Amino acid sequence: MEKAVIWIPPDLDPMEPAAVACLTYTRRHGYRLDGIVRSSWESVRQMMMRGEVDVVVVADVRHLPPDRVPRIEVVDDASPEAPAATGPVSVRQRRPRRRR
Repeated sequence: MEKAVIWIPPDLDPMEPAAVACLTYTRRHGYRLDGIVRSSWESVRQMMMRGEVDVVVVADVRHLPPDRVPRIEVVDDASPEAPAATGPVSVRQRRPRRRR
């Protein structure tokens, strides 16, 4: 059974629907909930780096700090509300192949 923590940013109300949604999510996926973390993202990052947790559950991608490390990105075509990319994009553009 995978160990999970729910991360709720310290500036959010812990009793808001986000917490309930995260609890429901962890239960539905069969994770062993190790707790709710309400500290900085750095604390959660350290838990991941030390292998203390397998899964970090957040209610909304917008709750994650944009400059977080490790950087976690999710591509989900089913989510039209995904935030637009900010800052420079490091995707190399290629020209179309020319037929001779």
